Amino acid sequence: MNDALWNSDDAPDPIELGVLGWMLVILRGLPVAILVFGGLLVLLTVRLIERPMFGLRRPITPFIVQFVCRSALRLLGIGFCCSGELMRERGAVVANHTSWLDIFALNARKRVYFVSKAEVAKWPGIGWLARATGTVFIERDRKKAREQTQIFEERLKVGHKLLFFPEGTSTDGLRVLPFKTTLFAAFFSEELQEFMYVQPVSVIFHAPAGQPDRFYGWWGDMDFAPHLLKTLGARRQGSVELIYHTPAKVSDFADRKALAAHCEEAVRHAHALARLEK
Repeated sequence: MNDALWNSDDAPDPIELGVLGWMLVILRGLPVAILVFGGLLVLLTVRLIERPMFGLRRPITPFIVQFVCRSALRLLGIGFCCSGELMRERGAVVANHTSWLDIFALNARKRVYFVSKAEVAKWPGIGWLARATGTVFIERDRKKAREQTQIFEERLKVGHKLLFFPEGTSTDGLRVLPFKTTLFAAFFSEELQEFMYVQPVSVIFHAPAGQPDRFYGWWGDMDFAPHLLKTLGARRQGSVELIYHTPAKVSDFADRKALAAHCEEAVRHAHALARLEK
């Protein structure tokens, strides 16, 4: 499979919910909505106290996010398994990107703060949740590169684990696209390079029995609502698997390209093996 030649404009699979599917949309969707927005209300209330006392540090609210994400996967019926040790050192996490479900899976295992493109902050629903949970929004503008690096430094120094999707886009879940190296440059600043580590993570979605392998993929111009309905209305659910790899010390690499290549290889290799085993 040649990832470089993949056409991200491939049409999504047709959605056929039927009566049972719509019943499942309601039976799963209502509890998940109550959980997510109820959790958001609790988080915002706690943050009113947490923010003036601790500033950028968030000693309490990440546990609320983790609980909500774990519970959401259970309510959706999506299986969840992990392997590998969580990074204890200060630094960032990088992972391949399949869909919005990555957010639930990655938050369920580890308390992280996502780095996302600025446009996401304006999306209804998702944007509100992202801002409330401490997502770092960045603009694809070289003129703001230094400013964004300073933001990364501030967050990393207070112990936040920032999570990047170096592919720069979500996929059909069948492949890992080449990692873009731009964001890795921030890790080589004088302030960060000597103490910072980067942990690669492979995220593998296994489709429900009888469904296409790319069932959970969300790519190209696919709309969020139809994908959400398809996921909620699935008669059977599949599973998501997280594989945490050995953290890489930034100072051990010559430059951002070498570090990005190392992380990409770790993620790609484990992703391919895990898909073959199912």
